Amino acid sequence: MSDIIHLLPDHIANQIAAGEVIQRPSSVVKELIENSIDAGAKNITVNIKDAGRTLIQVVDDGKGMSETDARMAFERHATSKISSVDDLFSLRTMGFRGEALASIAAVAQVELRTRPKGKEIGTLISISGSETESVLADACKEGSAFSVKNLFYNVPARRKFLKSNETEFRNILTEFERVALVNTQVSFILRHNDSIIYELPTGALKQRILDVFGKGFNKKLLPLETETSIVKITGFTGTLDAVKKRGCQQYFFVNGRYMRHPYFHRAVVQAYENLIPAGEMPDYMIYFTLSPATIDVNIHPTKTEVKFENERAVFQILYSTVRESLAKSNAVPTIDFDKKALIDIPVYNPAHNETYSSVPKLDLNKNYNPFNETGNKRPSDDWKTLYDNFLNQKASLPVPEESLFAENVGKGENSCFQLKNKYIITSLKSGLVIIDRYRASMRILYEKYLERIQNKSASSQKLLFPELIELTVAEVSVLSSLTDELKYAGFELESMGGNTFSINAVPSDMEGTNVAKTLKEILSAAMDSNIKTTGKKREKLALSLAKSMAIKAGKPLSSEETELMVASLFSIENHGITPEGNNVLTVISEEELTKRI
Repeated sequence: MSDIIHLLPDHIANQIAAGEVIQRPSSVVKELIENSIDAGAKNITVNIKDAGRTLIQVVDDGKGMSETDARMAFERHATSKISSVDDLFSLRTMGFRGEALASIAAVAQVELRTRPKGKEIGTLISISGSETESVLADACKEGSAFSVKNLFYNVPARRKFLKSNETEFRNILTEFERVALVNTQVSFILRHNDSIIYELPTGALKQRILDVFGKGFNKKLLPLETETSIVKITGFTGTLDAVKKRGCQQYFFVNGRYMRHPYFHRAVVQAYENLIPAGEMPDYMIYFTLSPATIDVNIHPTKTEVKFENERAVFQILYSTVRESLAKSNAVPTIDFDKKALIDIPVYNPAHNETYSSVPKLDLNKNYNPFNETGNKRPSDDWKTLYDNFLNQKASLPVPEESLFAENVGKGENSCFQLKNKYIITSLKSGLVIIDRYRASMRILYEKYLERIQNKSASSQKLLFPELIELTVAEVSVLSSLTDELKYAGFELESMGGNTFSINAVPSDMEGTNVAKTLKEILSAAMDSNIKTTGKKREKLALSLAKSMAIKAGKPLSSEETELMVASLFSIENHGITPEGNNVLTVISEEELTKRI
């Protein structure tokens, strides 16, 4: 039998390796910008066309490369950043594997213009699918200019499964922001289809954060700063009034490198425990500085997973740092002693055989019995009043005959009882039904908003005073893809230049709500979903509106409002589940009730 094991050709091996390193256009942007940072660039310009499908160009004023170095840069495992195994434990550069340029060149058409500082002539290299097509002398500027064209042109399956341009460009924005937020000593320019998206000058960290996320962040950030023998922590965390359920800006950086770290995220969340509503999260931009020998970034090609030698200690330091910042902002309750109310502690002086302060005299009520005190009866102990209130909630509503609830409403047999302003309890022929008010309200509103958007029949309410809202660049990119759907829902927005918009009108039943917050939640939900089709966009928008407008737990409803909600719910075909698939109600049959009583 002939031998069947053989070495793969370089171009095939490079394409396989590229699958790990270059997953989408944003991966190319990340790798090229990080190379520019490592080259000591002070000014970096990124030009994108068609969300990176057509062109990704990164131009820097770094130290540049000689012709030999330019050739070697595209070889696999060729790097200038490490030379021995020991270097892996003292990394101070963004890249070190030597895989990025080889992987990019394997799946795209690449052109590199580079000239070292002090040299009169540079080099122009053209590579396509790992094959070097030409190497020429070139009168280019000092530094390097990488142009990556037609990404995945030779891997059609990978190109086919790229997301929409809006989604891919948002991914590019994410990678760009991660690098920009930690390299404040570098100025950045980002262009998309010849339009300037970001123009970030060098400056202080807080100014860079405001340049990226908008001036509205200025009052939403609390400073963090602590330094121990293990780690130095700096950065910012969000104020309590700036928390939200989604769309938070949350970043960890270690030694100038972005990282994901669920364990440290938990430390931040625990610091906010009992201070913010359940399900809401803070913004944070937290920077760790520690010895490179105590961390390991060589875990995955993307280098966003980092292991810490002293993980538990760093966790505790981070928790304490965030908690201290909240305490300084008066977010954490502190004990404020009233000096006038302090009791003098008697101090005995044996030398003078006297006490300088007497023990305070306490008056005791010997007849006090905490278990037999009048006026302390809880409202829930008065069962007759409770039962009378339950019966007084009877109401009759004109609802569709096909409604299950209508079967009993028409006979006057229904009573709706609210439990803890969270649940509704009522009866059906099949037994007792318990309804989650929030989910029922969401289901009803979802159907209403979806019908309005699909029929383009939403009614708008003009705002007497238009509300200005400042969006992030990522939110603006999503907004442009939802323009029609928002209009059909009843929103009227007007660009005021830059990333600022004026909200001139809102859906007619949104009056009195936090419109800006609702709009940001809608955009955040759209960013998370990566939706393409018009139908899915409308469904997602209707769901976002329904979630924002649904009746929250704790809000009291009148008996009429309660009956109307139940009647409206049962008039919907899929009344038993929310649009997300969660149960709206549960039914306890008469047989089960009989068994339990």
